[in-house]
Amino acid sequence: MADIMTVAQRSALMARIRGRRNESTEMLLARLLRATEIGGWRRHLSMTGRPDFAFRNEKVVVFVDGCFWHGCPLHFIAPKSRAGFWREKISGNRRRDRKTSIDLRRRGWLVIRIWEHDLSGKTVQRALARIRVAVEARRGPVVQKRSHELVSQSIDPGKAGVPREPVRRR
Repeated sequence: MADIMTVAQRSALMARIRGRRNESTEMLLARLLRATEIGGWRRHLSMTGRPDFAFRNEKVVVFVDGCFWHGCPLHFIAPKSRAGFWREKISGNRRRDRKTSIDLRRRGWLVIRIWEHDLSGKTVQRALARIRVAVEARRGPVVQKRSHELVSQSIDPGKAGVPREPVRRR
């Protein structure tokens, strides 16, 4: 069946369609973070690059990059049709990823990028360990106050060694 729209009309229509993000991989990582009791994160913060997960107090962001959309070296297979378009699209995504990471690092954030395939199989524990180590290193020592409540104790650099008010984690 022939298209009832002109090329310009179809292009305008398609340009208005916005993706629903990588919802399934984000939800999987959220479940894994909860299951391993890595807390203190928020999703979809309005900040540079719109990270999938952000640990604001620790200044750690996590991006889950889809193997297709970000050109995974292990799994990306370029489509045969419109090869030039897809080559430019994927390389543009990768350029934007690099620019976003550089910008966030200049602002003092630790950037962790995890491939979609790292959330399954043998590599999932390694991915979770990367996040846990990064967050805990920036969080400072964790002191167990009560059996059901963990409190993070750290030093506020603005108060010359005076401990900051404890921050409760879920």
